[in-house]
Amino acid sequence: MSEPTRSADVWADLRRTTQARIGLGRAGNSLPTQRVLEFQAAHAAARDAVHDPLDVPAFIAHLEDLGIESPRHVRSRADSRGEYLRRPDLGRAPADLSELPRTDADIGIVLADGLSPRALVDHGRGMLAALVDTLGPRYRIAPPVVATQARVALGDHIGEALGVTTLIVVIGERPGLSVADSLGIYLTHRPRPGRTDADRNCISNIHPPDGLGYAAAADITARLVAGARDLGRSGVELKDTSRAAIDAAETTVIEG
Repeated sequence: MSEPTRSADVWADLRRTTQARIGLGRAGNSLPTQRVLEFQAAHAAARDAVHDPLDVPAFIAHLEDLGIESPRHVRSRADSRGEYLRRPDLGRAPADLSELPRTDADIGIVLADGLSPRALVDHGRGMLAALVDTLGPRYRIAPPVVATQARVALGDHIGEALGVTTLIVVIGERPGLSVADSLGIYLTHRPRPGRTDADRNCISNIHPPDGLGYAAAADITARLVAGARDLGRSGVELKDTSRAAIDAAETTVIEG
């Protein structure tokens, strides 16, 4: 008798296009052991990404060869990782900003640990380098600031203290079961305490090679910076036109 043929995995092609868990299969009335172990590993990675603190001296040393001023370090009012997670309000307020220099720069860049310090470790240097390369020729950039136990709104205090026109907060996004090391960028024009999420523009899912790349994220950021300076504000009235520009360029190539 011939051996029974194994049924084809109809999900294989689609699974290669997404990080979502699809077509997991069955082992009796449960999942296959491999899928259970994959889920447990992803859950552990997400927990570690949230709870492992940022090694600030090592991270700052990792940025030293980028040809920029040495980063400053600030902390929020959350004294520990546990307090940071329990008290989001403390993560939005600075402990002390007296060491930050007052500048006349156009752009300020904050590298914040957020809910995934791991994301900053994995992608912070590459993202900062791309931002400096893209924005540096056009704008004056203030010394970067590394912020720990930080929420996005902490950047409003930092931006006001630096005196910058536009603030870019690069922050570790909330990890999930598909991605534990994704960065987000939040752009605020004329930052000051009291700004809300409606006053910001967000670029998310930055984690090459599977997510948005550094150069692409920096290009979108540059377009938003230019738009904010023309409009005089950021937020809901400022639209990202990068996709339209890409579509127009592709159309030109096809028609040409």
